[in-house]
Amino acid sequence: MNYSIKKIGAVLSAVTQGNDQIKVTGVAFNSRDVKIGDLFVALVADSDGHRYLQDALDRGAAAVLVDDNHAISEKLPAIIVKDTLTALQQLASYYRQQINPKVIAITGSNGKTTTKDMTAAIVSTVFKTFKTPNNFNNEIGVPMTLLSMPEDTEVLVVELGMDRSGQLTMLSQLVQPDIAIITMIGEAHIEFFKTRANIAKAKLEITNGLKADGVLFIPFDEPLLTQAVIMQRVVWFGQNIDAVETASDHTNFIYKNTRFAIPLIGGYNIMNALAAISAGILLHIDLKKAVQALQTFDLTKNRTERLVTARGVILISDVYNSNPTAVAAVLATLKAIPAQHKYVVLGDMLELGEQANELHAGLGQKVLDANVDGVYLVGKLFNQNMAPMLKTQFESSDVHQYTTDQLAKLTLDLQTLGEAGDVILLKASHGIHLENVVNALIE
Repeated sequence: MNYSIKKIGAVLSAVTQGNDQIKVTGVAFNSRDVKIGDLFVALVADSDGHRYLQDALDRGAAAVLVDDNHAISEKLPAIIVKDTLTALQQLASYYRQQINPKVIAITGSNGKTTTKDMTAAIVSTVFKTFKTPNNFNNEIGVPMTLLSMPEDTEVLVVELGMDRSGQLTMLSQLVQPDIAIITMIGEAHIEFFKTRANIAKAKLEITNGLKADGVLFIPFDEPLLTQAVIMQRVVWFGQNIDAVETASDHTNFIYKNTRFAIPLIGGYNIMNALAAISAGILLHIDLKKAVQALQTFDLTKNRTERLVTARGVILISDVYNSNPTAVAAVLATLKAIPAQHKYVVLGDMLELGEQANELHAGLGQKVLDANVDGVYLVGKLFNQNMAPMLKTQFESSDVHQYTTDQLAKLTLDLQTLGEAGDVILLKASHGIHLENVVNALIE
């Protein structure tokens, strides 16, 4: 990005002040992240960005984007708009149109970040590719992703998140994908949507911005998607895989007579890989390139991440988000991992609403089926709804319970758990903050 203040003002139909020939080379909405040449966007959120204008300029911001409800000094280089978030999105849309990359948009209740990482790895073997940084997947993160895209980008792989109806319509229309992928329909945000059918309907909003000649990829085994009426071309993924082998640090499978090895565990990650491979096939990328890309792709932190403690105990960290479908899948994977001893740490699943008690209790049998040697439960929901049943099947000393403010105690208990080669799986919603436990265990 390399626009003058005058140019940005014209794009946004906005008033400018100060030297309008000053060049803007980046965008930031947190003054602490400002780099020299950035446009600082003063968003009105939990903390009003207009309070940090001078801090942003002191850090090197070329100009500030402000709304007309805040009085600012006439000396500040500024672009003045009605709403700064809307203006950020408008600027991002303009920049996307100027770069005009092929866009692959990915959403889903789980797996969208991993699928993004896999897809970008495959596509980058042929095209100059840019992907969503971290999990910048909402109304702020998506335009920031667009505006961070290098000018020579040929393919943009963008993650789209959702927690309410209408959100994916706006994000999809902003990025205008050529290819859209829905990874799965789970129970994430069921507190707000009430049913999986409503979640599926909201996920399908990704087609509202999908180009008329675009392609939607959906899992073959999800009737809420396969039976939906969709105007664009639809391709199912996930079928016809063979020779699945699971180890503690990788999964092998055969697809289209080609052997793949991914540095992740779980059948759900095979599905993520097949979504990425399918997008690559559509872009005429040779399967051999996809094989190589998936062997060493760059995985965003805490997505079924394999780590090893100083004592040689294997940690499987999947603590960014959680819902019943995802927990059941990762427990099934844990069962298949060869190890002398296996343990599971489960933190509460959030945003399940009225169904929370039932959904937490319903996973008790999945824990038993995983054949683990010990269970560590964190949070009121698992402790009230699963622990009583587990205590009828395990020795009482093998079921451990913690409140969400007892993570330090949990860490101490886990630090001496297991021997080299044993496996500890940690799974929870991000709000439980088990990532702090993971970080302490690998220090």
